[in-house]
Amino acid sequence: MPQLPALPSQIARRLAAGVGLTALMAPGFVLGARAQDGVRLEEISVESRSNGQPTNRNAVVGPPPPAYPGGVVGSGSRLGFLGNRNVFDQPFSSTSYTEKLIRDQQARNVQDVVNNDPSIRTNVPAFSGILGFFIRGFPVFAQDMAFNGLFGVADSFNPAIEPIERVEVLRGPSTLLSGVPPFGNIGGIINLIPKRAGDEPLNRVTLGYASDATIYKAVDFSRRFGDAKEWGIRFNGAFNNGNTPIDNQSLHFGVAALALDYRGERLRASLDLGYQELDFTSPLRNRNVAAGVRIPRAPDLTLNQQQPWEYRDSANQQLATRVEYDLTPDLTLYGAYGRSNFRQEYFGGILTIFNTRGDYREPISYLPMHIVNQTAEAGLRGTVETGPIKHSFGLAAVGFWQDLAQPTVQNVGATIVSNLYNPVYVAPRSTIGLSNATPRTSSRINRSIAIADTLSILDDRILLTVGGRWQSLDVNSYNAVTGFRTGSSESGAFSPGVGLVVKPVERLSLYANYIEGLTSPAPPVDALNGNAAFPAFVSRQTEVGAKYDFGSVGVGFAAFEIEQPFGFLDPSTRLFSVDGRQRNSGVELTVFGEPVPGIRVLGGVTLLDGVQVQSQDPRNVGRVAIGVPDAQVNLYGEYDLPPDFLPGLTLTGRVIYTAAQYYDLANSQKIPDWATLDLGLRYTATFQDRPLTLRANVVNVTGNNYWATTGRGILSQGTPRTFLLSASMDF
Repeated sequence: MPQLPALPSQIARRLAAGVGLTALMAPGFVLGARAQDGVRLEEISVESRSNGQPTNRNAVVGPPPPAYPGGVVGSGSRLGFLGNRNVFDQPFSSTSYTEKLIRDQQARNVQDVVNNDPSIRTNVPAFSGILGFFIRGFPVFAQDMAFNGLFGVADSFNPAIEPIERVEVLRGPSTLLSGVPPFGNIGGIINLIPKRAGDEPLNRVTLGYASDATIYKAVDFSRRFGDAKEWGIRFNGAFNNGNTPIDNQSLHFGVAALALDYRGERLRASLDLGYQELDFTSPLRNRNVAAGVRIPRAPDLTLNQQQPWEYRDSANQQLATRVEYDLTPDLTLYGAYGRSNFRQEYFGGILTIFNTRGDYREPISYLPMHIVNQTAEAGLRGTVETGPIKHSFGLAAVGFWQDLAQPTVQNVGATIVSNLYNPVYVAPRSTIGLSNATPRTSSRINRSIAIADTLSILDDRILLTVGGRWQSLDVNSYNAVTGFRTGSSESGAFSPGVGLVVKPVERLSLYANYIEGLTSPAPPVDALNGNAAFPAFVSRQTEVGAKYDFGSVGVGFAAFEIEQPFGFLDPSTRLFSVDGRQRNSGVELTVFGEPVPGIRVLGGVTLLDGVQVQSQDPRNVGRVAIGVPDAQVNLYGEYDLPPDFLPGLTLTGRVIYTAAQYYDLANSQKIPDWATLDLGLRYTATFQDRPLTLRANVVNVTGNNYWATTGRGILSQGTPRTFLLSASMDF
C-alpha cells in the first residue's frame, strides 16, 4: 500500500526556537479578566450551524455540541453513526471533556484528561510514552481510540492532545454505535474530536514548564474565509523537550496538525492532516511479578529502574477526511476515510520482580514496529415522522484494514539483575548489527454494516433506540522470516442493541440498555505467543440508570453488568491464553456543572464487583478478577475567588482514590489502595487588551508512592509529584 507523504517534522521542531512573552507588569496590564463561563441553554440543540444559519440536524461536520454550564464538559456527544445527541437523551453513560478543561488542567495527553473520570484507570506508567486504560474494569488500548469517529487514525500509542477539541468517553460496549475497534475492547470507547476554526480569528501562544526541566511551547492559529465564512483553517503545533521528574529520563515531542473544513448550505467537508514524533530516553515500562511472590511496596516514583540508555522512538503520519451532503433537509449522506502510518523502535526491557526485597531481572531486547491502518465509512442519517412517532435513523457500512510488522524480539546481552529501591546501571548496549527490518507479522480486517433507529413520542418524553450491526473479523499471523501465514481466525456475529429513555417529569431521564460487543483478544508484546491469532468472542452488557438536569448541574446514576471471556498472561510460562470468563457489575455516580456562579465540579464514584465466573482452575471461580478495584473516586473542583478579593484568580483541586487490587487469578498477590491530591491556580487578565492566562498545577502534591494498577497480569506504578507552569496569550 502507498505510504503517506511525510509532513515536515521541522514544523514542530521550529517551535523550539522560542516564543517570547512580554513582561506582565507593564502599562496596559489589566486585572480581573475572566474567561467566559458556560451559558445555560434551556433547550439544548445539537444542530450544526453553517454561516450562522441552522443546517441539517443530522450534521456532524462542524462545531461540537455546546458546553454545559461551567464549561468543563459538553452538553452532548457523538453516538457513533447516529450522530450528536444531547447527553440527557442518550440511553448510555457518556461524558465529553472540553478543550477548556484540557487547557486549564495543562493536560499533556489523553491520560491526563480521563484522569477526571471515575470509571477509568490507566494501565501504564505516566512517563512511558504509551497510553492504556481500564474502563469499567476492562482494558482499552490506545489503538482502540477513535479520531473523529474513525479507528486507526491517531497515533497507535500516544495521540497528541493539542489538536483535540473534545475527549468523548462512552462507557460500556459500543459495537452497535461505533463498530468494532481494532482489538474490540468492550469497556468503552474514547473518541477524539479535532479542533475546527471558530467564527472569530484565533492567535494563541503558550509557553510552559514541567518538572524537572521540560520546556513546552505551543501555537494555536485559526481563521475563517469566504463571503459567509464557509472555509476554515486551524493549525496546532507544539514542542515539548527536556528532562522529566523521573531520573535519567528525557523526552522530545513534536506535533503539527492542520485542520481544514468547508461548511456550505448543503455540503460540509473536513480534512485533518497530522504528524507527530515522540522520542523517549529511558522510558518506564510495566512490571511483572513472579508467581507466588508478595508484591513489595512501591519505590520512590522518581527512581528509574530502566537503564539510562534505553529508548523508545516513534512517529506517526495521519490523514482523516469526512464529507456530508444533505440530500433533503431531513436526510444526509456521508462518507469518511482515514489512514495512518506508525513506526516505532524500542530498545529496553520489562522488569520481573522475583522476591519481596524488590529484586528484579531485566532482559534487554530490541523491537522495531510498523503499523499501517486504513479505515472507511459510508452511511445515511435521517429523520422522518410516521404519525405520532418521530424517527432518527442511521445506516452505516464500515471497513478497517491493518498491517502490523512486529518481528521476533531480538535479545541483547545478559539479563540485568537489580533492585527497585537501589537500581544498578550497567554499561550501554548497542543495537548495531541488529535488524531493523519490519516484515509483516499480522493483519486484520474488520467489516460491518449497521442500522439503528431512535423512535420518540410524546414530545421526546419516550425515546427507544433499536438496531444491530453485523460484523466480521479476519485475523492472520505470518512468519517474520518466510512471510508464510502461520495462523488465521475468521469470526462473525450480529450484535444487537436496544436503549430506552423515559422522562416521567421534566429534567429527569430514566434509561436502560442492552448491547453486545465483539472482542478480538490481543496478547501483550512480551508474551511468547504475542503474534498468535485468537478468535473473537461476544460480550454483553445490561445497564439501567438515571440522569437529572438541575439547569446548571447534571448528575447521573448507572448500574451495569458486563460479562466477557478474558485473556491472561501466565507469569510462569509467559503464554497468553483466553480460558476464563469475567463478570463486572457496578454502579456509577457522576456530577458535572456549576452549582453556583464561580464554583465548578466534575467527577464521581464508581463501585465495582469483578468476579471470575469461569476459570481454567476451578479454585479461582468466584474470586476477584485481576485489576478490578471495588471503589474508584475522582472529584475535581474549581473556585473563582470573589472579585473584591483578587479578580481573575481561580483555585483548583482534584482527589483520586482507588481501592486495593489483585494481581493474580488466585488472589494471592495484591497491591494496597491509594489516593492522590492535585492542586492548582489559574489567573486570567488582559495585557494591552490581549487575554492572558497563567496556570500552575501540582500533580500528586503529597508525593505519594504507589502502585496504580495490576490489570492484565502486569504491574503499573503511579505518577510522581509533578509541577506544571504555563502562560497563554491570545493576540
